[in-house]
Amino acid sequence: MVFIFLPPSEGKTEPRDSQAPGVDLEKLVLPEISPAREEVAAALEQVSSHEEAQRILKVGNSVMDHVRANAALRQKPAAPAHEVYTGVLYDALRAAELNAQALQAAEREVLIFSGLFGVAGFTDRIPPYRLAMGVDLQVPGSGRGPGKLGRYWREVLTGPLSERVAEHLVVDCRSSAYTQAFRPPARQALAVNNFRSSGGKRTVVTHFAKQARGELAGMLARRTGPAETVDEVAHIASSRWNVEVRPATGQTPHQLDLIDHA
Repeated sequence: MVFIFLPPSEGKTEPRDSQAPGVDLEKLVLPEISPAREEVAAALEQVSSHEEAQRILKVGNSVMDHVRANAALRQKPAAPAHEVYTGVLYDALRAAELNAQALQAAEREVLIFSGLFGVAGFTDRIPPYRLAMGVDLQVPGSGRGPGKLGRYWREVLTGPLSERVAEHLVVDCRSSAYTQAFRPPARQALAVNNFRSSGGKRTVVTHFAKQARGELAGMLARRTGPAETVDEVAHIASSRWNVEVRPATGQTPHQLDLIDHA
């Protein structure tokens, strides 16, 4: 077994069923952290209707409608996380095309990190929301709230996720902001990088990095062979990219470099 860590997406899609029930925090992956999720959700609802919401949540004018909708977060209809999260990575993963076996694999193995939920399962039913991991979430004038979410979720998640992941390999496709919430031991983590190679030079382009990570996550869900070691994951990736592996050193995890030629 392998675990696949994904970031959320900034963009969210409204559930197709506007009459669907709202989120049940007890039914999300790691139900034992429901009290922490309740604390964050309550603080977000309060902050989102406050005049300081834009500053606190670090968002632009264009998404303020989404922020105001956060005020009724737990009453909003929910849908599977892989349908709510949209954008380059999730488009590349092609979740809608997963067959039953691949969807079951994703349900077991994919964990999506979130400023709101800490972590959500691939098929967990969640509402669309606006809250990044880099936010310092406190209700103005009250002294209440979880504070800096990266630190908050690290304290909440370290025990339960360490137990869940155990000794399994983690293919880490998260952006840096979301690695704050939980870092598996370097020896069992494989960070995924993407490079564009042209004229002997390699560059990183954020758009293509997200796309590559989404493609790889989809390939792992659809795999027919084992993916329990770094070499086995690299072998699967080699059917799509030129691949290089850099071994873990100290606190730095193994690195899987996916190389495209421009």
